[in-house]
Amino acid sequence: MTVTDDLGREIQIPFPPQRIISAVPSTTEFLFDLELDDKVISRTRFCRYPENKIERLPNIGGTKNLHADKIKLLNPDLILANEEENNKAQIEALMELYPVYVSKVRNFEDALSNILKTGKITNSEPKAFEIANKIREEFSKLPKRDQKIKVLYLIWKNPYMCVAKDTFINSMLEMCGFENIIEESDERYPILNEEQIKDLNPELVLLSSEPFPFSDVNKAEFQKILPNAKIELVDGEMFSWYESHLQKASKYFSSLINKIQL
Repeated sequence: MTVTDDLGREIQIPFPPQRIISAVPSTTEFLFDLELDDKVISRTRFCRYPENKIERLPNIGGTKNLHADKIKLLNPDLILANEEENNKAQIEALMELYPVYVSKVRNFEDALSNILKTGKITNSEPKAFEIANKIREEFSKLPKRDQKIKVLYLIWKNPYMCVAKDTFINSMLEMCGFENIIEESDERYPILNEEQIKDLNPELVLLSSEPFPFSDVNKAEFQKILPNAKIELVDGEMFSWYESHLQKASKYFSSLINKIQL
């Protein structure tokens, strides 16, 4: 089967693939949701779901530190990677040896498209369509806001790092009726200092649980920096996992939207 990935590369994939490696935690969960349990042959160090099934799988390392020797022993006929989640040099090296399909997801529509494309190349189209349709339907029910709230979404501390417009997280913020206060940036994940954060003066600050695990201590710190802003700890998986995990995100976002009243 010849397919074109999101980098525009043509790839020859044995169809249907029988030995699939996912280099992205959200994709690993998605493959199980596609009922491909017997085709998934590994997990990364950061894969979490489904908990009762991934424990039996060999660990091939972190998303940006994959163990090529372990991958060689597993002999995959398809590797699923992501242009942002994985290390470019490592993925390019794997491309020389295996069929590697690389996704690029920047917004909600990209996410739904990726679900369908992954379903197609894994011979799981009916289930993929079912998941995509459910996600679209549930997101259409999100509460609507009359006025958008200006938000700063932080993903890292020391230094403070936030998300800009050209990110999947930004797309999720927009779906929730929030307006990213980072309007112009050459970087997709700009670094800010405390004074810049004060100058931005957001109405709402969302502190993500990943990749940096912000806590109540950090929430109190930010309340001192921005005494007039509302500070919330949020589940980073809901904002950044772009496949079947979105089935859980819509309910989470509904609760968050109703909780934040400014």
